Amino acid sequence: MRDTVYVLVFEGFADWQVALALAEIRRPGEWEVRSAGFTREPVTSMSGMRVLPDVSLEELDLDAAALLILPGGHLWLSTQVEQATAVARRMHEAGVPIAAIDLGVLTLARAGLLEHCRHTGNWPGQIGRAVATYAGHGQYDANVLAVADGGVVTASHLGSIEFAREVIHTLDLYSASDREHWYRLFKHAVPPPWLAGEAVEVVRAA
Repeated sequence: MRDTVYVLVFEGFADWQVALALAEIRRPGEWEVRSAGFTREPVTSMSGMRVLPDVSLEELDLDAAALLILPGGHLWLSTQVEQATAVARRMHEAGVPIAAIDLGVLTLARAGLLEHCRHTGNWPGQIGRAVATYAGHGQYDANVLAVADGGVVTASHLGSIEFAREVIHTLDLYSASDREHWYRLFKHAVPPPWLAGEAVEVVRAA
């Protein structure tokens, strides 16, 4: 049963970019979130959180994997880039969706996963400049902060809320209407109908 979401952690990874998505994944209590490192050695996130990976990338269980999340962060070592690229390709070939944000998108480009699916990134031209083999220029969408297509989720570093929305959709969490209400709440502070009355009462009380 595919019930495990793996998130790549490494020295300097941008933890805030994936935090909201991970919180929503864990909320229903049906999914297991596991951190995966290049090794099992502790790493420190960009915001200073020390994380001990649950597994190394070599230990990922493809049969249990429901999603692989690749955050942005500091530049990786060349050997780590190669390892992450190989893992992304292997996961995708096994039918596991992959969600990448910020510089994590470059890993998908190196793995050749962006050539035939609509995708986005930090800004037009960045992927092509960083990845010589990138051939997905025609599929790049500069008008969105995050998009899901073909088993791949990509997002700009400015789109952590949109990224979380696409991850929620990919895992089929909540109903379509609840997902829209969730997005409006976190993006625009518009409470869902079932909370609107409570919000009014809070304002009145203040």
